[in-house]
Amino acid sequence: MDSNSSNSFVATDEPKFPMQEYLQEHYLEFAPNGKSIRWTHDNPRHPRNWPVWRKTFDIGIICALDLFITASSTAGAAAAAQARHEYNLDYTFSTFCFVTLSVPPWTVRGQHHLPPWTESFGRKKLYIISSGVSCVCCVVIGVVHSLPAAIVMRVLAGLLSAVPGTIIGGSIEDIFNSQARIWVVYFWTIASNIGLIIGPIMSSHIIEALNWRWVFYIYALIIGTITGLLFFIRESRCSLLLTHEVDTMRQEIPSLPRALNHDHSPDIRTFMKEALFRPAQLFCQEPIIFTIAMIISIAMSLIYIFTEALQPIYMSMGFSAPQSSLIFMAIGLGTCFSALTRLLDYHIFNKRRIQGRPIKPEDKLTGLAIGAPVLAAGLWWFGWTIPPLIQGPTIPWIVPTVSLVLVGYALTEIDSVLYGYISDSYLSYSASATAAVAFFRGVLSGVVPLFTRQMFSGLGANIAVSILAGVATLFCVVPPIFLCFGERIRQRSKFAKYSWQIHEELGKELDDI
Repeated sequence: MDSNSSNSFVATDEPKFPMQEYLQEHYLEFAPNGKSIRWTHDNPRHPRNWPVWRKTFDIGIICALDLFITASSTAGAAAAAQARHEYNLDYTFSTFCFVTLSVPPWTVRGQHHLPPWTESFGRKKLYIISSGVSCVCCVVIGVVHSLPAAIVMRVLAGLLSAVPGTIIGGSIEDIFNSQARIWVVYFWTIASNIGLIIGPIMSSHIIEALNWRWVFYIYALIIGTITGLLFFIRESRCSLLLTHEVDTMRQEIPSLPRALNHDHSPDIRTFMKEALFRPAQLFCQEPIIFTIAMIISIAMSLIYIFTEALQPIYMSMGFSAPQSSLIFMAIGLGTCFSALTRLLDYHIFNKRRIQGRPIKPEDKLTGLAIGAPVLAAGLWWFGWTIPPLIQGPTIPWIVPTVSLVLVGYALTEIDSVLYGYISDSYLSYSASATAAVAFFRGVLSGVVPLFTRQMFSGLGANIAVSILAGVATLFCVVPPIFLCFGERIRQRSKFAKYSWQIHEELGKELDDI
């Protein structure tokens, strides 16, 4: 664009207006390319500049959705144990119907397709649709006395449950700057992990008081309430909001340049080629995403393993089924201690800012460096302080239970730090990158319940947990690699490098807000 056209424009039947002044009145400016329009630093309509109450409300409702959608997935294990008698199923097949089918590969495909869609067309509608239909699925499972109907609804619910967990990372990047994301990603991780933990506790006590169908009735009521609240959140996809604003202005001033929108797809074929399969590209082509997917998937599948294994272990110590479900609270307690590591992250962040040094994604990996060895230590501790190796009153039940606090802390660190690393490294592509991780996590979480009981009964709880501890020990080599070579790997990454170019072009000095 030449100098004359960048300073003025001509509207039909209107005199000339100074273009820069007109854009400044609307808190907009020219992008560095001079051919498109972007936000200004202080634009009040940019999600990063929303009021604190608005940010808190929106992200709080989305996190609540993720919490209870996640809880409904782990609640299926307890429901399966009772539903199998009604439908005359063996234990493994009942688990397959009520747990595994909620996160199989063909439903997890939604985790690949939906995030790129939201990056191009927005997020709010998908939150509402997924929540509303999930509510309906829970109602149908409880009301209809039909195994095929229950299977169909669990598969559909699994597809819909992909939405909040995979695109919330993009919503967080939309609304919060790098410093705020330290805490927001932490609270999101807490919500998701608490959902995994309260699922078995809630379902065990609901089944004890009522029956397994009431598990789904109660979740339908909770998720239905959240659906109503989702209508009051705002769309947060920045490029979409900017495009809508500029297009509205262009109706009045046709000669106005278009919005800077890297998500724009000229046609559905381009969208299918460039965006729809983006998570698969990230998973296969990005070493960072592949490594993070392996670690998070194996680490978080421990919750599903414990859903099947903890109750038999503690029942062998004399606990009842409802009492043994309360042991999950130890894991939940461990998640709370992660707040201490976030304070450390915050201190490191502020120190670098005071020194005038740039903040790198690797600066937030302290929690991973701590959490990986703590997870290994917690699992080794637990594995060798439980029956059958330890019988009777030799070691009280509190000893292995304390180790689960360490496990809960470590799982939260691994989850929140690595998702935060994805968000900081891939920025505008964070939703697609999160979806790539969620794909493998969903597959593994759906498969492990099928062989957990056989593994623990065949090998014994001590050997089975020791195998898990051995895998966790291997994780300890990853933090030094990321800390030493993470920046070099990102610089060679096509997606990470392009994300940072977009970050600069969009004028996201908003990270300083």
